[in-house]
Amino acid sequence: MNADPTGEARPAVNAHPRPADFLTELFRSPLDPGYAQAARKRAAGAPPPAAWRRATARGVGLVALVLIGFLLAVAYRYVAAAEPEASRAKAGLVADVRARRATADELQKHADALREEVVRERDAALADSDESARLRNLEAGTGLARVHGDGVVVRVSDAPAPVDPVTGKQSATNPGRVLDRDLQDISNELWRLGAEAVTVNGERLTATSTIRTAGGAILVDFRPVTAPYQVAAIGPGDLRDAFNASATAKRFRTYVATYRMQFSVDRRNGMTFAAAVQPRLRYAQPLRPPESPRPSVSARPTGSPTPPDAPGPSGSPRPAGSPVPSASGGRR
Repeated sequence: MNADPTGEARPAVNAHPRPADFLTELFRSPLDPGYAQAARKRAAGAPPPAAWRRATARGVGLVALVLIGFLLAVAYRYVAAAEPEASRAKAGLVADVRARRATADELQKHADALREEVVRERDAALADSDESARLRNLEAGTGLARVHGDGVVVRVSDAPAPVDPVTGKQSATNPGRVLDRDLQDISNELWRLGAEAVTVNGERLTATSTIRTAGGAILVDFRPVTAPYQVAAIGPGDLRDAFNASATAKRFRTYVATYRMQFSVDRRNGMTFAAAVQPRLRYAQPLRPPESPRPSVSARPTGSPTPPDAPGPSGSPRPAGSPVPSASGGRR
């Protein structure tokens, strides 16, 4: 504190100097203060640390290294012991899936063969009428019959995954990936332009078909399809030009320019589409009207005549003059 001529005390100007800039201080004294103090003690001839301190420090370091090594060995043992079991379980599941898929394919081939046999027998039975041709046209329109003709194939595939410029690894999110709604848009646009039959990677579409995502896979009628995706359609001769001029094709070309998605539309002649899986039919049943309560026996006096319009056993009015059934089933 400095004395004021008036006698009052005031703080000194340099009592708390302003700290220097960090970079300036770093370059001015690059040596850590602890290292500098140790260097000064060594230069002053300070005695080295005792031998027991050095031995204790080495012993503690050795015990720590042994403990870390033991923990690593135990963890590796558990991982190595569990890996064969996990591999066997995964291999068993994969084999089970493949076996069941093969069985399903064999059953589907057998069902297709039986369906073709039924169609042949039906055509033979209806050879003298026009019903056979009408049924064939209906089956082709509903996807339950094999069709052959010319059309287009729309091929679309995922864009390459973007690379993170910092880590150099592929990003987990890919905006150029084909989604289920992309296949829905292409199929609906082909139907709108007059396509008579549409398939997605060989799976025939019908009025009850579904295209949806389950996890990371796209399912068409509960069957997984993988990229590249091919949406084929049999239709009129100008189907390719009409699809190229549609808003759907223009949007996918924008995806190609923005995300590098692969997209092409080609005309194909002589395509054959297999029949779709026959759906399980469900029939609606009319609701039965509730039965009206029957009058009790005590509600009518014994021996009283029955009115002509009295309701019968089913609740409907009985015509006049009709006999009344007795309890034993006879007539009076």
